[in-house]
Amino acid sequence: MEQTFGLLLLQAVYVFGCGTPAVKPDTSRVVNGEDARPHSWPWQISLQVKHGSQYHHTCGGTLVGPRWVLTAGHCIWPGDVYRVVLGEHDMSTQEGTEQIRDVLRIIVHPSWDIDFVADGNDLALLKLDKSPIMGDSVGVACLPEAGEMLPPGTACYISGWGNLYTHGPMPDKLQQALLPVVGHSVCSQSDWWGSFVKTTMICAGGDIVSGCNGDSGGPLNCLGQDGRWFVHGVTSFVSSRTCNEVKKPTVFTRISAFRDWLNDMMLHY
Repeated sequence: MEQTFGLLLLQAVYVFGCGTPAVKPDTSRVVNGEDARPHSWPWQISLQVKHGSQYHHTCGGTLVGPRWVLTAGHCIWPGDVYRVVLGEHDMSTQEGTEQIRDVLRIIVHPSWDIDFVADGNDLALLKLDKSPIMGDSVGVACLPEAGEMLPPGTACYISGWGNLYTHGPMPDKLQQALLPVVGHSVCSQSDWWGSFVKTTMICAGGDIVSGCNGDSGGPLNCLGQDGRWFVHGVTSFVSSRTCNEVKKPTVFTRISAFRDWLNDMMLHY
């Protein structure tokens, strides 16, 4: 039975494919952040933590397999209880597209250390209790090949419900913002992020026209040459001083640096 079930799941993903939203994202405007077109990032999830009897949005994440969500290591705290909401757009209303799943297993990258954020490895995989129903509002992201590097200037989009600056307001509707990729040789200069940025990270944004309406753990969405969207980064850290500070772009965990680990975990768990 186990093998048959696995085959069915693989077929479901194959039918829908990855990185091809039924609703195309609105990429026509370059502003500091705006409401995303509903369900145009169908792999975007809301990671919610239980406080008392209620769940509250705490981080973003990306559906990377039928039962697997990728988020940031710093989003996970031992002892906390989490759930994943898929197909979400407007947090303030029930839209009928939401699917809620419990988290069966949490795998934080073994080298992640909250006391040494600049060491990187800011990743966590969550296994859902059961696969969501794939459709127009829920889909799987494509992931880049191992070692793949984005050229500087690549136009990518961050998406999420939380503002990245400290204590900023939380929007009800999913936000997106254009963040062009900054090369590591620039981002690691002393007046930029310096030695805080490792080669296992991606910098994006860092000027006045880029947005900051992202969310920890959420995706950095980049259009591939084949017309599919690939999630290249997991939102890791920003400047604590101000939203999208010049020369302090948003820093993401570079997924292509961790493909072997991700494949290994999803295969064996």
